[in-house]
Amino acid sequence: MATTRNLLSTVQVARFVAQGFLRLDGIVPRELNEEAPDVFAAGLPSVPYGTPVQQAFPEGSFARRLVELPAVAGAVRSLVGANPTVDHHHVHTREPHGGSAQPLHADALIDLRTDAFDVQLMYYPQTVTADMGGTLIVPGSHLRRTNESDTGRYQNLRGQTRLTCPAGTVVLLHHGIWHGGRRNDSDRVRHMYKIRFNPTEPQVRLWDTKDLHDPAVAEELRRTFPWYEPAAGRLEVHNRIKLWRRLSGEPDFDIDYWTTRITNRPVQRRSA
Repeated sequence: MATTRNLLSTVQVARFVAQGFLRLDGIVPRELNEEAPDVFAAGLPSVPYGTPVQQAFPEGSFARRLVELPAVAGAVRSLVGANPTVDHHHVHTREPHGGSAQPLHADALIDLRTDAFDVQLMYYPQTVTADMGGTLIVPGSHLRRTNESDTGRYQNLRGQTRLTCPAGTVVLLHHGIWHGGRRNDSDRVRHMYKIRFNPTEPQVRLWDTKDLHDPAVAEELRRTFPWYEPAAGRLEVHNRIKLWRRLSGEPDFDIDYWTTRITNRPVQRRSA
C-alpha cells in the first residue's frame, strides 16, 4: 500500500484491541462517495485469495483510490502492515424496505489464531440512519471464539451498537467480531463495501509508538462492556493482554497482575 505518515496512535490501537473495531467517521471525500453507487452497480472484479493490494486493485481503480486515502492507508498499515494481501472483497446492498436481519455471527469460521488477526474494512458511501439498519456490532466480542453463527440464536445483547454514521465512514474490524447486517426499513438503498486484509509481516509495533507507555493505553485495555458476565469478563481482559504482549513486543505487560499470575510456570530450584 502507499507509504503514509497517517499512522494510528498506541491509544487507538489499544482501543481496537479492546473493542474489536475502530471507527473513522466521514474520512472518504465526497467525490468518491458520489462515485461509489455506480461503481457498485457495475460490479467489481473478483480477486483471488491472497492477492497483494497493488495486484488486486489496479492503479486508478475505485478500490485502489479508497485504500490509498492517507487516513485509510495509515490505519490499515498500523494494524496489518505495509504489504497486506486481499483475502476477498464484496459489496453488500440492501434495497429499500428489503432484506432481513442477519443472524449474529463472526466471519472467522475456524480461525483460532491468538497471535495474529485479519482486518475487515467496511466502507459506507452514504449517510446511514437508524431506519436504514446499518451493521450491528457487539463491542469486545472478537476474542470470545465462536464457530461463525453459534451466536445466531441471540437477538440482542446488552451494549451492542447498530451503526449510524455520516457518509464516507470506514470501520476497521478484527476478523472475530460478532456482527450482523440489519434489515433496511428506509426508502433508500444502503451499500456497504467490505475488504478483508491478511497481514504478511509480524503485527508488532506497526503504528506510531510515541505514546506506547501512555497510561491511557492500559485504561483502554481494561475497559469492560455490558454483555460481559461479572466474573467471566476477566477472561476478555486476559485475552487482550496476551494479544497486547504480542503486538507491543512487551512480553511482561500486564494489568492488575492477572496474566502474570496465571502464566507463572515455577520450576524446582537446585542448590549450587
